[in-house]
Amino acid sequence: TDKGSDDILAFAFSPSGDYFALTDDSKRLILFHTQPSWECVSIRSVSRRCTSLIITAAEDKILVADKSGDVYSYSITEPQADGKLELGHLSLLLDVTLSPDDQYILTADRDEKIRVSLAKAPHNIVSYCLGHKEFVSKILVIPNYPDLLLSASGDLTLRLWEYKSGEEVYCCHLSSVCGPETTKTDQKYPVSRITYCCQGAYVAVLCDGIPTVYIFQLDAIAQQLVYRQQISLKHKVWDIAFEETGNLWILEEDSEAPLQLYRPCDGQWKPVTDDEGLQKMSKHLQDNWTVFEGFVGAESHYSSLYKASFDNMAAYLQRKEERLQQQKKKRQ
Repeated sequence: TDKGSDDILAFAFSPSGDYFALTDDSKRLILFHTQPSWECVSIRSVSRRCTSLIITAAEDKILVADKSGDVYSYSITEPQADGKLELGHLSLLLDVTLSPDDQYILTADRDEKIRVSLAKAPHNIVSYCLGHKEFVSKILVIPNYPDLLLSASGDLTLRLWEYKSGEEVYCCHLSSVCGPETTKTDQKYPVSRITYCCQGAYVAVLCDGIPTVYIFQLDAIAQQLVYRQQISLKHKVWDIAFEETGNLWILEEDSEAPLQLYRPCDGQWKPVTDDEGLQKMSKHLQDNWTVFEGFVGAESHYSSLYKASFDNMAAYLQRKEERLQQQKKKRQ
């Protein structure tokens, strides 16, 4: 049997925060109710290891994307019911999301594709958003501009789409803002996290392997991203999240100070140290640091997703040169 571990592979809160779902390496889907106190509602089996999950806005279903390219839905209202196959790709799925009205399921795969499907009839494909040159690592429907999709890829671009038509409306090459470290040929730094704040339409982006958070502002009228700021940190960053107020939380690979809080002030984010919530959360993380120890110094799981490039021309030219040399020797 395929015995896994308790490592969490994907998780999500419901929009209200009342539910929390996770999947682990042992192929379990675990659902919690968080109010008034945390309670485990159900533990169900999934057929494959999962890569991403999301809870619907109606909070009646969990959509789970897996490594074989399938998306299953699991009922919240019937917490013991088996999963139902909704749609499938012929490629590893890396992210799944929904439009804010639950009308559309959006899926991103290793083979550069973003697919938009009707949630009520997922076999009905509305559009494909095509343009990325490498795997699509993250997708996000902009909550307060629900016709726009933001995507990120191993090709080091952020792209904006009118996803219902599949039209790309903007492309930002991260190398233009992230500096020379992202353009080294031997190392690539794909986007590993995107978080969005409706207040001010700010987008914060984390690139895998760079201890820096990049902040953009969405200009929804011009349909473009405007670069605003970068926050440089001392340690590898694991995760980022905006509060509705614009406060930005940053989780670092550092047992001494795992959590950073940055607050917007005159359009720039500045570090905060004297916040009571920050101190309380930091202490909680420090007290439970053993949970994180296994991930300290972990290898990137994105590096294996890049397509292998074969330089056939170089091999051909080498063989041609060898043939010419042999012909010369025969003539001599």
